[in-house]
Amino acid sequence: MNKIPHESRTLQQLISDLDNDKIRYLIAGAWNTIFGYVSGLSIYYAVGDHVHVVFVALIANVLAITMAFLTYKIFVFRSKGNWLVEYFRAYVVYGATAVLGIGLLWILVDGANVPFWLAQGLAIFITVVVSYIGHSRFTFRRQENSGP
Repeated sequence: MNKIPHESRTLQQLISDLDNDKIRYLIAGAWNTIFGYVSGLSIYYAVGDHVHVVFVALIANVLAITMAFLTYKIFVFRSKGNWLVEYFRAYVVYGATAVLGIGLLWILVDGANVPFWLAQGLAIFITVVVSYIGHSRFTFRRQENSGP
């Protein structure tokens, strides 16, 4: 049997891991988080003196969700579905996870007296898992061909 050098096995494992949509989801999520943060800051510092912070947040969220939608559609789930339908579904998932995250923070911090830093970490972990499930089973679900 051919022995593959250690470096090649590592590269092959990395390529194999990238075939896993969960790994791609985490990579895309890291990028989307950075993009959303930098976009929000950029918009705020560009026009924040002239418009209300809610307007800044609205524009930043539309940009961030659009970027997330594109990375998940193209890179993570590699969906062939209708772009507009999936885009609106992405907003449904993000709306649900936002409500879940806010509710978790409220319950953990105000109800259970969990320190905010820990509550935020738990909320993020839970919403990332719920978001993945929502996107994989709703936003970008693969349609099975039901024809003959």
